[in-house]
Amino acid sequence: MTRCATVALVGRPNAGKSTLLNAILRMHLSIVTNKPQTTRKRVLGIHTEDDSQLIFLDTPGLLAPKYQMQKAMMGYVDESLDAADIICIIVDVKKAFERGTIIDPMWSDAIQKRKSPTILVLNKMDMLGVPKEAMVLMEQARLSGLFQQAIAISAKDNTFVEDLVALLRQLSPEAPFEYDSEIVSDQSERFFVAEFIREAIFKQFSEEIPYAADVMIAEFKEREGGKWYIAADIMVERENQKAILIGAKGGALKQVGEVSRATIEKHLGRPVYLELYVKVRNDWRNDRTQLASLGY
Repeated sequence: MTRCATVALVGRPNAGKSTLLNAILRMHLSIVTNKPQTTRKRVLGIHTEDDSQLIFLDTPGLLAPKYQMQKAMMGYVDESLDAADIICIIVDVKKAFERGTIIDPMWSDAIQKRKSPTILVLNKMDMLGVPKEAMVLMEQARLSGLFQQAIAISAKDNTFVEDLVALLRQLSPEAPFEYDSEIVSDQSERFFVAEFIREAIFKQFSEEIPYAADVMIAEFKEREGGKWYIAADIMVERENQKAILIGAKGGALKQVGEVSRATIEKHLGRPVYLELYVKVRNDWRNDRTQLASLGY
């Protein structure tokens, strides 16, 4: 007998969804920064252990969309909720305690429309001054009737993450595995390479640059006996953004390349030669054609 479940990780921006996925998989699969809205697309990660397989869907943070790209991001959330056998609502425990409630209309309406078992995951317990304060929120979860279970964890410190996985395994239906037990994702290497370049941009720049930038892999050549060759186009919306991203004498772009290349090489397990080009695509975040070319 085997168990298999698709698990949607849903919550507000910066709730720790991607950090949790990486902690469960014990690898850097989903990009993580301290800025909100880092995740833009659905990231699929597969955790297989003994007789159970959990297929995690890391989703963009819930928000009220202001332009077409954000509408596409929220579309990924809806698709993940529809596909889920189990829904995990990830909540920043400190913010919830400061608000005095776990209930957030951004996700509460969505989960009431679905019949899948739902778990409340109070994350970032390492940020809460007095751990017992979380008990108030746990009681709220019980009384709300929205959740089958509630658990408090710290994905950053890997505290009680294994307990969450054990709970998810118990709730998983009996079913054959959907993927080979050795696979950790069904998404392409190109997808993750583009994500790691975006992660480097998010970490290096502040304000508008990370949000106005996206990455398209132009070339990806696997070479026997030598470095793999990767060329990527970084899209921005305005010429001044391009100038900032490139920097004086190309210094800023060189740093993005160095940081992202190190992550890419670790992920691929081999050396790569990475070339980055910055291109201006006016208002691409509101252009359906350009969004489609970027995979949205």
